[in-house]
Amino acid sequence: MSAGGQKKGGDKPKDLVSEGTAWPEVERAERLARGAALKWASGVFCRPEHLERLSQYRKRESQRTASVHTRLKSMVQSYLEGVGWGLEQLREARAELKEVSHTLKKAGLESDGNADTMKSLERLREVSVTHRQLLAAVSNLPRLYSVRSMVSETERLVESRRLLEAHTRLMDLERWQDDILWQIHGAAGTSGSALSVEDKELVARYFSGVGQLVDALGKELWAVVSSALALARQNPTPFVSAVRIVEREEALDRALLAERGGAEGSCRPLPPGRPRCWKISFFQVLEEAVLARFRSVSYLHTRGPGLAGHLSALQHGIMTDLATVRHLLEHCVPPHYQLTAAYLKASHRCLHTHLAQVSSWDLESGEIFAVLNWVLHIYNSPDMMGHPELVADIERAELGPLISTEGLEQLQSKYVQSVQRSVSEWMHKALQVELQDWQRDQEPDTDHEGFYQTSLPTIITQMLEENARVALMIEESLRDQTIQMGLYEMENLLNRFREALVDFGKDHRRDPSNNKNKFYLHYLLASISNCIILKKSTETLQQQQSSRSAGRFSRTPPNPLAALDRAVRRACRLVMDHLLLDLQPFLPGLLTRPWLVQGDPIPKLCSILELHLELYGRVRTPCRQRLQEEAQWLMVVEYVRALMQKKLVCRSAEDRKQLAQQMLQDDQQLRDVFHSLEGEGSVPEVNPLALLPILADFIRLKDPGMLTLEVSGLAAKYPDISEEHVTVLMDVRGDVSRDIRGAVLDLLEQSAPPLPVGYRPIFTDILVPPSTLAFCLPTAKCA
Repeated sequence: MSAGGQKKGGDKPKDLVSEGTAWPEVERAERLARGAALKWASGVFCRPEHLERLSQYRKRESQRTASVHTRLKSMVQSYLEGVGWGLEQLREARAELKEVSHTLKKAGLESDGNADTMKSLERLREVSVTHRQLLAAVSNLPRLYSVRSMVSETERLVESRRLLEAHTRLMDLERWQDDILWQIHGAAGTSGSALSVEDKELVARYFSGVGQLVDALGKELWAVVSSALALARQNPTPFVSAVRIVEREEALDRALLAERGGAEGSCRPLPPGRPRCWKISFFQVLEEAVLARFRSVSYLHTRGPGLAGHLSALQHGIMTDLATVRHLLEHCVPPHYQLTAAYLKASHRCLHTHLAQVSSWDLESGEIFAVLNWVLHIYNSPDMMGHPELVADIERAELGPLISTEGLEQLQSKYVQSVQRSVSEWMHKALQVELQDWQRDQEPDTDHEGFYQTSLPTIITQMLEENARVALMIEESLRDQTIQMGLYEMENLLNRFREALVDFGKDHRRDPSNNKNKFYLHYLLASISNCIILKKSTETLQQQQSSRSAGRFSRTPPNPLAALDRAVRRACRLVMDHLLLDLQPFLPGLLTRPWLVQGDPIPKLCSILELHLELYGRVRTPCRQRLQEEAQWLMVVEYVRALMQKKLVCRSAEDRKQLAQQMLQDDQQLRDVFHSLEGEGSVPEVNPLALLPILADFIRLKDPGMLTLEVSGLAAKYPDISEEHVTVLMDVRGDVSRDIRGAVLDLLEQSAPPLPVGYRPIFTDILVPPSTLAFCLPTAKCA
């Protein structure tokens, strides 16, 4: 029966496993295992000969299954042991909880029984609090009675500047006040109430003089600190006392703040007026003292030339004070004060403010120069802040620029503008003096080389060079700006100078016989020499400018050399106009019948030319050669213009021969006059005098049929010659037939070459007078 029961009990788990509804995971896992096994067996035993190894596979799988079962049993056994240990701990905890609960109930019962006893002790607590208050009052009575006498005695000590003793008494008074407030606060806290307003007012009345003592001591203390520089040379003891008091106050502030911040849960308040931060006030008073020293320097003569003296006085005062601070006061304070660096920083800030105020004034150029030179050179020099002994202190002070970059640029701009006003005014005065010199009844002055000149270029050159030299003493960029400004003013001056030359020429042409204009030509030549000197000065100034200044200025760069060239051209033109005016009375006699017979007026023209050329020698090169060349061109143009007027027409071969010979004689005389020009090697590429022999050969040619070849050569050398000019030449010959004339003009029209580069036209300036046609009946051809 027992066996059947055991069998029945053993079949129950099997039935439960077979039910898919009770253990679906087990059934699914079994199916997966069977599928995997079938797949593995089908892969291993795919051939009949593989079945021989079946016993090996079965043995291996049996061993693997046995190993898995062993591990499972071991794991389940460890889990069961852990569960048993946990249950044992829970039993012990439950027993301990029961014991604790029982003990708490007993304690509650005992506490309820002691409630009545605690009520009887409440009266005893109140008596204890009252006792402590009375004890505190009795212990503080001597202090309270002595407060007023202590305050009076401390006041006397402050007035007599016994600062250390006064501060000791003051510290005692403050400690008493703090202790009494804390005792009252502690008593109130024990009773469960805060410190009342009445208690605070009561204590404040007893110690009412303490706050006044603090103010009085601080006032005396800061008076000592502010006069530290004077005291250091006489008796530094008061300053040392002041520093010791400041250090005491700083130590008290740190201790009180650490006590309040370090004790967790401490509600003891800070004493009245704490923290005092007297070290910060010490350096503030020191800076105010430095500012007062700046104010002590006289401002009465700051403007004008006195500004440089004012800055020099500032330098002397600052360096004297620095020496006092470094050698005397520095030893009276702790090292961490870094008093010299603090004084340097304070002085630097005061200087920065003071110079900003000075820079805002309407300064002249000399004053601005004094400020810039002091800021950029003197302040950082070894005589001041660049002193070797101050280098370390300056690095600690971390001083910024005395004047910002923008402020320096504004000062330099104001300097340049001020110098510009002065330069413009001086240039205007110099030009007025120059115009007055032109009216003098004597020749212009000459230099050591014999060249004409006036005072204008010397004044202008010295002024611009001096301004550039002074500006370079500040810095190179200011020199460049000053030179740039000077070149602008030079350009403006030269434009006005050219206009003055034009007016000078108009006045002379209006009345050439006026005695005031007797030296008109001489002063024109002096003006040309002046322009040459100014050109050299301008080129020197431009060479002094640094290459970095090219793109620094927003305005259009000045071009005084172009203005100089325009002025020289105008002066040369006026000189040539004057030469033409002197030649004009004799020019109508050229190429006429009397000229052909007697040779006049060439000798007179040559004498006039010689006189003018001699005066041109008083002009500096290269304008001397230029004037000589222009005179040569003028004479040849007027000579050819006289030929073009057809005042002399040849009637025979003898007339043509005589005309050509006279023209060659005139050419030789003119060459003799201009021989100096040829000797200097400055003959132009197209020599105008070479035209006269060519024209003489054209007239002297015996065979008119050769004129075509002659005109071809003439047009090749002088491509600006026109048909009208050739027609006049053929008219002067008087023997050219219509056919030859037509052939020559056709050739000239067909072979008209373009003007070469650099060629100076000569025939373009010679106008052919219109021919006077005889009266004729209108025909189709004329129409």
